[in-house]
Amino acid sequence: MKNLRALLAVLTGTALMLSACAGFQTSSNSGESNTNDDGKTVVDFWSFWGSEIRRPIIDKIVEDFNSSQDEIEVKHTFIPWGDIWTKELAAIAAGNPPDVVINDINATAIRGKENQAMNLSQFMDDDFSEKFYPELWNATLHEGDSYGVPFNTDTRVLFYNKDAFEEVGLDPEAPPATWAELEEYAAKLDVKNGDNYDRLGFYPMWGVGYDVWLLNANGENYFGPDHNTDTVNINTETNVEVLNWLKSWRDRLGENVVNSYQAQIDSQQGNPFFNGDLAMIVQQPTFYTQISEYAEDLNFGVAPMPEYEPGNGHTSWGGGFVAEIPEGSSDPEAAWKFIEYLTGAEAQEYWAVKNFDNIANIEAAEAAAQSDELSEEGQMVYQMAVESMENTLLTPAPVAAPGYYNLINPQVDQFFLGSMTAEEALEQAQKDVENLIEKNK
Repeated sequence: MKNLRALLAVLTGTALMLSACAGFQTSSNSGESNTNDDGKTVVDFWSFWGSEIRRPIIDKIVEDFNSSQDEIEVKHTFIPWGDIWTKELAAIAAGNPPDVVINDINATAIRGKENQAMNLSQFMDDDFSEKFYPELWNATLHEGDSYGVPFNTDTRVLFYNKDAFEEVGLDPEAPPATWAELEEYAAKLDVKNGDNYDRLGFYPMWGVGYDVWLLNANGENYFGPDHNTDTVNINTETNVEVLNWLKSWRDRLGENVVNSYQAQIDSQQGNPFFNGDLAMIVQQPTFYTQISEYAEDLNFGVAPMPEYEPGNGHTSWGGGFVAEIPEGSSDPEAAWKFIEYLTGAEAQEYWAVKNFDNIANIEAAEAAAQSDELSEEGQMVYQMAVESMENTLLTPAPVAAPGYYNLINPQVDQFFLGSMTAEEALEQAQKDVENLIEKNK
């Protein structure tokens, strides 16, 4: 969560510094179509997928597209995660951008407003948006038009240890459905040894941040379902209650226990969930790939995030990435044809199954959950991810409040450090965000 919030802050910040990048050139585009020796239009495609696992998969998708027709050749360029978007902005300013780039979904509207991403509505059929999860599609819109096509996404679900459940008399097929049950089950699953724990039932701040629990409790983000900055819902009674609830877990367990377990979680392969020292954890569905690598014999289940109260809804949080055509692309029509393929059902299902990654195309996601290439456990987890997407919300940055998290997080940090009450922290955060919105109107 912290990394994703930091990414959003970087993206929205650099978006406002576009003019400072005007001297940087990284691509050969010059506003005219590039062609190869065979007369094919060359589409310059940038992504940050350079790992041993993902690079071959995206390269195979590019190869398949190139083989599927004889008019366009896509060339994939890997740009490291820490560099790709600053280089993209610099290339746009220099008039030499790539033709297609993978970008963060939560700042898509801002890039549309800043004329960094091209309005894609001109290329789309009326029903094109129906291929994708609505929450993802809505995050690409600025003033009703789309500036990016959703590619992949994520959500958050509850993983739990079935053997531990059975050991303490809990039904391993009936995971906690509400926050009250979550607390009840966690207490039963705790195995205390003096001041330490041989097994910890649950801790809410591992795997997700405080904001996911706020989202879960409210069923909407700070700006409501339409991301409308006319209303800012930060300083609310529910949010105060949630922050105090989160802090109560830490106060009960103690700093030493929390920090000790956190160190193990940070090591990845030493995650205490893998050896049974932690009975439940909220994580992305892709957490399954770590389980299969480091704890292949673990008897686990997966469930939606528990409801704040019965009937409140199993609201979860997600993010994701989009395929965009930067302003100044040498051939937007050719770029669009590649994006259509990249976000189509065939390529999306291939990406999903080979990466065990959540994708944005609904048809492809549902097919991936039934794929014979996945194990029975993999199908179980992926199916839960698909079901969870119906209750998953995004937190895109409104164009009037870029970088708003930078105004909320420091105040909440002070609350967790004990120097502010929840009411004081949220009141100050509300004022700061409202001032930002007023400044940008």
